Amino acid sequence: MSRAKTPPTAATPADASTRPEVTSAEAVASLKAAAKGARPTRRAFDRDQALAAALREFWTNGYDTTSIAALTAAMGIRPPSLYAAFGDKRQLFDEAVDLYTRTYGAAPPHGPDARSAVAGLLRHLAADYTDPSHPPGCLIISAATNCGPDSQDVKAKLRAMREDTKAAIASRIRGDIAAERLPADTDADRLAAFYAAVVQGMHQQACDGADHATLQHIADTAMAAWPTPPSSAPIGASV
Repeated sequence: MSRAKTPPTAATPADASTRPEVTSAEAVASLKAAAKGARPTRRAFDRDQALAAALREFWTNGYDTTSIAALTAAMGIRPPSLYAAFGDKRQLFDEAVDLYTRTYGAAPPHGPDARSAVAGLLRHLAADYTDPSHPPGCLIISAATNCGPDSQDVKAKLRAMREDTKAAIASRIRGDIAAERLPADTDADRLAAFYAAVVQGMHQQACDGADHATLQHIADTAMAAWPTPPSSAPIGASV
């Protein structure tokens, strides 16, 4: 004869006076975490350092060929932490591009005239593209080189950024035409396209191992092609 089992005693709710006070913000956060099947946790890594590591991976390997496994290994985090902090690979890449444009790469061409602005831009890139403290060349040029069909939006984003730089150069050239620093028949768009091609060539040379002196020589040679200004106009600063 089996012994009758005693039903388990129901847990007695804690007295309301002894419960810890929970703010509405904490309650919402707990509910969100529960809905995702995860317990609330505090981020245990430096987000800025992780983003800088991701930038180097994209810069070195390009968007498509950089895997989540490679990113998390470089960033020192696990995939759930990457998704929680940055959303997904594409959102992480967008943040990496923003960091790159704030820290490296080509600034808008500036100077007293178009020639000095373009010369300064090329001089800056000759140094930046060969700086040993980071990968060679330009992220905006190389990151979408091998993008497949599913990453055409990345390719379009970076192409638009390059077009913006080229348009800024053309705008400076038009300003010099209007100010009679350049001949009236100068084709601003074609001249800007030439210097954009020089920038892309400097990038590739840097990726192939060219040093700062070599890129500076390329910049000097490119500036020798600048149109001769009218005889009455001041000549811009040299490279």
